[in-house]
Amino acid sequence: MVLSQAIEDYLKTIYTLQSEGDRASTTQIAKSLEVSSASATNMIKRLAKMGLVDYKSYKGSRLTTSGRKIALEIIRHHRLLELYLLEVMGYSWDEVHDEAEKLEHHISERFEDKIAKLLDDPTHDPHGDPIPTKEGLMPEMDSQPLINAEVNQQYIVSRVKDQDPEVLRYLEEIGLLPGVKITIKEKGPFKGPITLLVESDQQVVGNEVACSIFVAEL
Repeated sequence: MVLSQAIEDYLKTIYTLQSEGDRASTTQIAKSLEVSSASATNMIKRLAKMGLVDYKSYKGSRLTTSGRKIALEIIRHHRLLELYLLEVMGYSWDEVHDEAEKLEHHISERFEDKIAKLLDDPTHDPHGDPIPTKEGLMPEMDSQPLINAEVNQQYIVSRVKDQDPEVLRYLEEIGLLPGVKITIKEKGPFKGPITLLVESDQQVVGNEVACSIFVAEL
């Protein structure tokens, strides 16, 4: 089945939104893709007719098995490309997302296989997100948002959800990267800032940034 870039973008977006809840609402989908609700509704109904989405009015959308398989394939392309751009092409980690967005729809399965082999079959992209397997399986992640982490507990940064280049550059400047060990020292009340040790350096991050950083206990 040859699918348009727009269809693949919808499937990938629904997968991402669905991972945060049982179904993705049309409003959420429209906002994520920066289209009107009417356009999103029309496309979702089309995807439902193609057997890629289970759509129910006023209840949202959920990918079918076929839709999920396609979404995971596109996500695999994207995350492999991000790592390739970083490690081989010399891009910085705040640049790779936008470049991968442009390329993910246009690489062949053979090219995907060659990238994976060149990178020694990686399991995570530069931001710590898991890379789906060739067979379409998404590895489980045992992590939680930094905002929920406990004071005086040591963690390791597992992934960074925010793709904003400015945020990524800021996190790189303070060393808050996937794989780095941190210790929560203090959490301000009423969604205040979080003081933490990044390795041995003390840093302070705001609530909004903390919500996009995911950590795992050591």
